[in-house]
Amino acid sequence: MLQLPVLPPIWLLCGLLPLGLFAWWNGGTARLIGAALTGVACCGLHAALVLGQQLAPADEGREMIVQGVVASLPDQQARRARFLFELDADAALSLPSGRQLVLSWYDDFDAQAPGPRTALRAGQRWRFQAKLRAPRGLRNPGGLDAERQLLAQRIAATGYVRAPEQAVLLAPAAGLGAWRDATARRIQAAVGTSSARFVTALAIGDTRGLQDRDWELLRAAGLTHLIAISGFHVGLVSGLCALLASALWRCCPALGLRLPRPTACALAAVAGASGYAAIAGFALPTVRTVLMIGVVALARGWRRPLGASRALALAAIAVLLVDPLSVLVAGFWLSFAGVAWLVWCMPRSEGARLREFLSAQGVATVGLLPLTAMLFGQASLAGPLANLVAIPWWSLVVVPLSLIGTGLEALHAGWGGGPWRLAAWCFDLSWPLFTWLASGRLSLLWLPEASALAFALALVGGLWLLLPRAVPGKPWALLLWLPLLWPSTQRPPQGAVDVTVLDVGQGLSVLVRTHRHTLLYDAGPAVPEGFDAGERVVLPALHALGVRHLDKLMLSHGDADHAGGLEAVRRGMPTHRVQAPAGSPVPFDQACRTGQAWTWDGVRFQVLHPGAHFPYLRNEASCVLRIEGRHGALLLTGDIGEVIERKLLRQQRALLKADVVLAAHHGSSGSSEPGFVRATGARLALVSAGFGNRFGHPHTGAVRRWQRHGAEVLNTAESGALTVWLDADGLSVRERRQFQRRPWDAVWLRRAARLSYRPAIDRPSTPKD
Repeated sequence: MLQLPVLPPIWLLCGLLPLGLFAWWNGGTARLIGAALTGVACCGLHAALVLGQQLAPADEGREMIVQGVVASLPDQQARRARFLFELDADAALSLPSGRQLVLSWYDDFDAQAPGPRTALRAGQRWRFQAKLRAPRGLRNPGGLDAERQLLAQRIAATGYVRAPEQAVLLAPAAGLGAWRDATARRIQAAVGTSSARFVTALAIGDTRGLQDRDWELLRAAGLTHLIAISGFHVGLVSGLCALLASALWRCCPALGLRLPRPTACALAAVAGASGYAAIAGFALPTVRTVLMIGVVALARGWRRPLGASRALALAAIAVLLVDPLSVLVAGFWLSFAGVAWLVWCMPRSEGARLREFLSAQGVATVGLLPLTAMLFGQASLAGPLANLVAIPWWSLVVVPLSLIGTGLEALHAGWGGGPWRLAAWCFDLSWPLFTWLASGRLSLLWLPEASALAFALALVGGLWLLLPRAVPGKPWALLLWLPLLWPSTQRPPQGAVDVTVLDVGQGLSVLVRTHRHTLLYDAGPAVPEGFDAGERVVLPALHALGVRHLDKLMLSHGDADHAGGLEAVRRGMPTHRVQAPAGSPVPFDQACRTGQAWTWDGVRFQVLHPGAHFPYLRNEASCVLRIEGRHGALLLTGDIGEVIERKLLRQQRALLKADVVLAAHHGSSGSSEPGFVRATGARLALVSAGFGNRFGHPHTGAVRRWQRHGAEVLNTAESGALTVWLDADGLSVRERRQFQRRPWDAVWLRRAARLSYRPAIDRPSTPKD
């Protein structure tokens, strides 16, 4: 249902629901069809309800007063705080009471120290003046679909606090969030070392202290599923509570007269799981585990025979009834798929514990590899070995010590310090091993984007490998994994070229590929201690497109919106050479200047600007690159303005002719000079700009000039990443948002609202794929 481009009409979903329930109730062969129709209708109606409760386009960009409770632990960064905000009832907003916002509170631009945002605490009640917009994100190959994630989390809007001096604290911190916030600070104070961030994550699910480097190591070692309070840890605590209840009932047989022992164990398991989930702030993975445990406990309480497969199915139904949008979360599929593989593959008879543990690791590795490759585009080769140590050591030593400290601290302030410090010491014993495993060059395998058919073939291959030993031909099953692990990267043929303008917001990053070579033009924007497009957008896109190294990285100039992601790209991708204008405030190997030229695979690259003695004037010193293949030419212009455009028009008019042009300076009013536009003769003009950016890019006048001279104008803010091919089939282009359209797509939702929405560009026609 949620993979369709748009949701079916509400009237159709309302009709399918009673039809499905009727077919299911009648039983027989129609029961499965009825269950499927009921599930489709429930999921569609729930998604439509959540989408309908998002901020209306009419309210976007308005400054309004919002009042509510800080519903998460505020993430304090260098210049901003980011937090969930649960609204009170407010007739002035198009949002109902209880809806959640994601708000950011920034320091002033000239602030020398953090501002009043540091007073934010979970559980406080505030009144803010805020500027909101409906959930919206970037769309790129291999990138996170933020709009999908925000829908799954029921986020109604995002925004930022305006006029911080007018923010009013209405009530002090209270409730579970306040307790978690206070406990996090006590752990930091009690441990006093860098390992406190991991103890905090394992004890109360607070990952704010983990840095990007920590997450990189955890992903490479395949241990992200054990950090914070995972479903696996909730299951362990639940089992421990059940064992304690069983021991108590065995020691006091009289208790069985009041409550049967199996029922007591089931209730204790649910209570333990619920309490542990509360410590984590009822994060979605923990809630799913509580529901799964609750289903099994309910069946045990009713004394109904319940096999593992039936328990798993009932747990999945319970989760989907409570939260139909769980199917949008990767953790849902990994949790249920992992348990399903174990239920199907593990032997029914009792055997050696170590052998069973190793078998479970093997089953999980083989069974979940296709799913992790499809969901995340990567596979941890060090994961199986790291988990052999981390699962028993962290889950049976570090986590219990962390929980003991949390429990003692809840009884009396200061009692939890000893167990927390011991937990940190035990964690430190294992962390160097995992760091070493994760730092190896082969620890993490990045995989290009693959098709659904490749995923299905890999699943069949995994099933084949996990069949009983007597099944023949298992080595041949590995061949079914090849389309997923080594898919075709569709490099252009000799003499052809393809270009991908990534959706990096208000900035620029362009990937150029020939038959055997790759050039990256600009690395996207980055904000100190904030969003880094190099890490969050450019690198995932390079991996998803099968790029293993960069033959050249050319920075048009040194401004942060073009060169901010340079460090992240160089750290994550082998790069042969970096070029930039002479005098740029960024590290580079060679200055780009007029006259430089080279040929890759029958495609000629030529630098048109700046000249040898041209001073570094930021935008006006941008490297202008012409790319010409057998089937057409492209022009990448950086941030040059009208002055440089006229200079190129006078000195190199013949070289300006191009089929595709990257509109200079994000389509600003001071660029795209009429004579320059006419001289290019472009059929397609590409704009890289952020949605609703404060500069008003692209300017209406610049867009109209390109259209007046016959060019179709496409903007990443509306289209997502743009891929252009110049090959034997001519010029073709693909818009990421249109090619992978989904019901939650922000651009299409705005268009469907039929409000006074004027797009950033006026497209005369739909480009072909």
